Amino acid sequence: MNKLLTFLFLCLFLVACNKDGGSDTGCISGTEAEETGTTDCTVTTEPPITGETGGAGNGTIDEPSAPIPDPGTGLPNEAYTFDVNIKFINTTVSQQEKFDSAIELIKKVVATEEFRSKILNHTYGGKKTFVDNGGYTNAQIYQKILDGAEKLKTIKNNTIDMEVELYYADNSTVGYTYANSTRVWVNRKFFTTNTVGKVAANLFHEWLHKVGFTHASSYSTSRDYSVPYAIGRMMTSVSVD
Repeated sequence: MNKLLTFLFLCLFLVACNKDGGSDTGCISGTEAEETGTTDCTVTTEPPITGETGGAGNGTIDEPSAPIPDPGTGLPNEAYTFDVNIKFINTTVSQQEKFDSAIELIKKVVATEEFRSKILNHTYGGKKTFVDNGGYTNAQIYQKILDGAEKLKTIKNNTIDMEVELYYADNSTVGYTYANSTRVWVNRKFFTTNTVGKVAANLFHEWLHKVGFTHASSYSTSRDYSVPYAIGRMMTSVSVD
C-alpha cells in the first residue's frame, strides 16, 4: 500500500511540473528587418506582432499628451533636451565615432522646428496622417517621440534607450531587431559605406519600432508613409547647422 501511495504521489508531482514548464510562446515577438533595394527597409513579422498596427489610420486613441505649441511659437523644451542613450556592442574606435556623429545628428534634427513641422503636417491620402500610425494623430506621434518611452521601458525619460550590435552578413539586410528585445543589429556590410545621415536614419527608424510603430512586411507605395519610414528619413532631409 505504501508503495502504491508513493507511486501516485510521484505521478501527481510530475504532472504539476509539466504544467508549469516549457517555453512561454505567448511572449515570442516578430523580427523587424531593414533591407536594401527600392526602399530603405522591410519589416517582417514571423510570427506576427499583434495589437500594434493601425492600417492607414485616421482614428485616434484616448491617450493624454502634453500640449503641442502651434508652429512658430517655439519648440517644446523636450525637443532641446532630447537625448540618446545607446549601448554599442562590437564597435571599433572608428565605428564608434561614426555612431557618435549619427547620435549628434539625431539630437540636432529633433531640436528643429522643421522636424516638428514635417511630422505635424505629414499627409497621406490628402489627410494629415501616417500609415500604420497605431491610431495616433500626428501631434501625438510627435509627443511620443519627445516622451522617449519604449514599449519595453515605459518611463517617459525624453531619451532613446536601446542597444546596438554590429554584425556582418553578405545579404540585403541592413539591420534587424525583435519587438521583445532592446537590441538592434546593424550589418557592417552597409554601415561601412553609409553616410552619417543614413546611419542616423537607420537608428531612428529602428527606435521607432521600439516605441511601438511598425509597417507592412512587403513593399508598397503606402509603406513609405509609415511612421518608421517617413520619420526615419527626416534624419537626412531636415536641415541642421
